[in-house]
Amino acid sequence: MTKRELIAELMARRPAMGQREAEAAINAVFDALAEGMACDARIEIRGFGALGLKPRAARLGRNPKTGAVVQVEAKRVPFFRAAKELRSEINRKLEVEPAR
Repeated sequence: MTKRELIAELMARRPAMGQREAEAAINAVFDALAEGMACDARIEIRGFGALGLKPRAARLGRNPKTGAVVQVEAKRVPFFRAAKELRSEINRKLEVEPAR
């Protein structure tokens, strides 16, 4: 699902909401999530999941094009852990719909 599809879904569920208001709402949510993660906050949305950062240690890597060894700096990478309710919902829908 794309950002544009999220905006369209919000407008479909709230007919009184216009395009600009829906876009502003979606952007506000994404901005708040990004700011929270930038400040090392763990973000938990009950029933959906948790967003957080995992530290990655510095290491020696390899340039795939040249094969040269390069130093990769330490960094933090975002991760998402789905809530139990979300995993159950996904698996329940898989059981109802036959595999393709």
